[in-house]
Amino acid sequence: MGMRRGVFVTGTDTGVGKTVVAACLVRRWDAAYWKPVQTGLAEEAGDTGTVVQLAGLPPGRVHAPRHELAAPLSPEAAAARQGVTIRLEDFTLPAGDDPIVVEGAGGVLVPLCAGVLMADLMHRLGLPAVLVARSGLGTINHTLLSVEALRARGIAILGVVIVGDDGAENAAAISRFGLVRVLGHVPRMARVDAAAVHEAVACLPGMEVLCARST
Repeated sequence: MGMRRGVFVTGTDTGVGKTVVAACLVRRWDAAYWKPVQTGLAEEAGDTGTVVQLAGLPPGRVHAPRHELAAPLSPEAAAARQGVTIRLEDFTLPAGDDPIVVEGAGGVLVPLCAGVLMADLMHRLGLPAVLVARSGLGTINHTLLSVEALRARGIAILGVVIVGDDGAENAAAISRFGLVRVLGHVPRMARVDAAAVHEAVACLPGMEVLCARST
């Protein structure tokens, strides 16, 4: 698996900015988008529609989630509430010639189903990870732990994207201690819309080549 070019966008936490970064990457590469598992639909419309709007994504480059769940919980917990069974075998990377941006639910070690974590899905799909991290206090620890978790499972890391204001010192520490590239720094957006995402693409200078040498 994982022969299609692309990346798996994961984060150090929920709400860290994965969807905005995914939209930036989709726009930069004219890529397809897939969110394998969507939770929280009882409270929001879901990330697929958001990326379609932010990236100006045509229907032919959108892949529907394999599982869509109502509760704003981990996939395992949300599925249990609905009586839905998730299995790792449910997930196969969509076919296609264009690059693909896959967005996870929550962070690296979020439970996907019984005995299975989000990292196991990442390993199954075989794409290198783009790790999205906050810029502020605490991000060094959270990011380095996520980097270690990915490497321990044999998942290649394309690099880290920092989201938020400032954070240059934290980014430098993450790169130095994690031996990982910082691909860019997306500042906090006064508005989150297609125009802002178009501008933010320029903040990712490390993403010129899709799936370049990973660490």
